[in-house]
Amino acid sequence: MPGNPSGTLPPRTATRRAAGPAPGRRGASGSAPRRRGNGLFVLASLLPALVLFAVFMVVPTLNVFRMSFYTWSGFSPDMRFVGLDNFTALLDDAQFVRAFQNTVALLVVVTVVTMGTGLFLAAVMTRQRLRGRSLYRFVLYVPSVLSVVVIAAIFSAVFDQENGLINGTLQALSLDGLRQVWLGDQDLVLWSVAIAMVWQSLGYYMVLYMAGMASIPEDVYEASALDGASPVRQFFAITLPLIWQNLRTTLTFFVMSAVNLSFVLVRAMTGGGPDGSSEVLLSYMYKQAYTNSSYGYGMAIGVVIFAFSFLVSLLVSRATRREPLQF
Repeated sequence: MPGNPSGTLPPRTATRRAAGPAPGRRGASGSAPRRRGNGLFVLASLLPALVLFAVFMVVPTLNVFRMSFYTWSGFSPDMRFVGLDNFTALLDDAQFVRAFQNTVALLVVVTVVTMGTGLFLAAVMTRQRLRGRSLYRFVLYVPSVLSVVVIAAIFSAVFDQENGLINGTLQALSLDGLRQVWLGDQDLVLWSVAIAMVWQSLGYYMVLYMAGMASIPEDVYEASALDGASPVRQFFAITLPLIWQNLRTTLTFFVMSAVNLSFVLVRAMTGGGPDGSSEVLLSYMYKQAYTNSSYGYGMAIGVVIFAFSFLVSLLVSRATRREPLQF
């Protein structure tokens, strides 16, 4: 410095630098309050959602488990603790066993048909040059935005015994011998409900798979085509592995939603008949809890539905687990 050949700082400047805190220490002392403030802000932001989730999800679920140990009509103040009697009674209930079998049958058939057909249509729509492809996608997607009650009304008219679309078409083709009582035949009614479920769900999952397939680079297909891979080979070796995570997520979601969808369609189309042949778990629970005044017994069925849905979702998640592929 000019006037200070030795390079030493003036006494006042040296004192001022020594008195100030080190930059590293200043950052460390301020980081803890800042992290604490961020945590409080995140907690305050999540608190309303957590409260709503607890009030409308956790508490009702726990109440279902609690009420399954009681016998109660749902209206009188008399409640009697019966322990596991409601669950043991389910094992001897033939109607419950039939409703459980119908639920499993619908889940298996509707899931396989919907997922398989949705993947096929998505591959065709994405990889093939079809004229009017946007129109086809729109027509197939429309049922997924309709109310389930509207769909039930549509298929009730389609399957009508006298003036339904199917029987009317068969009569016009002079095939009266093939006319059926679609919603009144114990052997056909469950499959009629399955057709309505597939029609309602197919377009939604097709569009989801189309979005996943559209993200795959075209040069991957071009390279495989140069190696002689056919479109079928490309689907199983390229398309399916690259959208596997999407397929896995939608499969779990569909299994959960199909349980609820089957209840609404059965309730609106058949009411569980004829003679309980189209009864599913949720519709049987509804009848026991709110029609037969066996609320505790109905809640026991609800616990079984909860455990069944959780177990199926867990099995699907474990069975479809694989290392994700990237491109």
